[in-house]
Amino acid sequence: MSRSHFFKHLSYTLVHHHRPSYLSPPLSAYKFPHRWKKPSSSSLFSKSPISSSSSVTASPSTTTTSESSAYLSVLIRCPKHVADSLSEALLCFGASSTSMDEDDDFDGSNEESFHPVEVTEGLWIVPEWISPPDVQATNIILNPGLAFGTGEHPTTKLCLLLLKKLIKGEELFLDYGTGSGVLAIAALKFGAALSVGFDIDPQAIMSARHNATLNSIGPETMELHLVPGKTCSSLDGREDEMVKEQSYYGTGVISGTEKYDVVIANILLNPLLDLADHIVSYAKPWAVVGISGIISEQCSRIIDRYSMLLEDISVSEMDGWACVSGRKKI
Repeated sequence: MSRSHFFKHLSYTLVHHHRPSYLSPPLSAYKFPHRWKKPSSSSLFSKSPISSSSSVTASPSTTTTSESSAYLSVLIRCPKHVADSLSEALLCFGASSTSMDEDDDFDGSNEESFHPVEVTEGLWIVPEWISPPDVQATNIILNPGLAFGTGEHPTTKLCLLLLKKLIKGEELFLDYGTGSGVLAIAALKFGAALSVGFDIDPQAIMSARHNATLNSIGPETMELHLVPGKTCSSLDGREDEMVKEQSYYGTGVISGTEKYDVVIANILLNPLLDLADHIVSYAKPWAVVGISGIISEQCSRIIDRYSMLLEDISVSEMDGWACVSGRKKI
């Protein structure tokens, strides 16, 4: 994620909405649950070894209402060498305070924060280190790592419910901003013939590749592509080398507009608005496009932008978050 994009989005969330809970990269978003007991940290920059990482916690300076009380703080995991700069930026953009805490056992504490999630009856998201509660159910096994898509967040649940309703068998599915790969994996388990996921974040591609393997899914049915992003440049050359090791899962730019039966983008408001034409271009005429990663108050902006591209638009909501869907105009 580029610093310019991050700071622009940070300014928007802290100054205009005072809701930093969805600070994240433009295509693979790491979001926190609407209400939480123990927040899990996010990687906003390149991944670094656990021994050289810090957590930065920020709180907004303005008084919030009870409606937004779930967004009083955000925990950000980042390399030590950028922690001071990040703290200064948070304070500049309206945070009342920041604190830093070295996290020497991020993997261990991270595992403890994840539990099996029943999205709906017969559909579970299960961490790889836990046995599925219902072996007869559709179980999606995940090790989310630092990529968004654990199944706990309302937008992931909304997208999974939309997918479950749409996939009847043999569809081609595009996951625009794949994150952990949870949607691409789910589509295949629901009966899709092919899932394609792409992201601008190398960590997301690695996470999705690993999760595909956990679910016994190979590259012949789930293609993963690292794509260039105009707002994202590599901050760590090691990531490039790591992604090259995953080349058999695909790292080229996806082609094939008007190819997919279902397209879902669960990312962030600004890229959803900026990339609307690009997102919808991948859908076949009359195919369903799902748009999520937004809070309910942002629905009107999404509907205004996508109404020229989609028809039969509908909105589903959960815990203050929303998913907008519609069919591509012929």
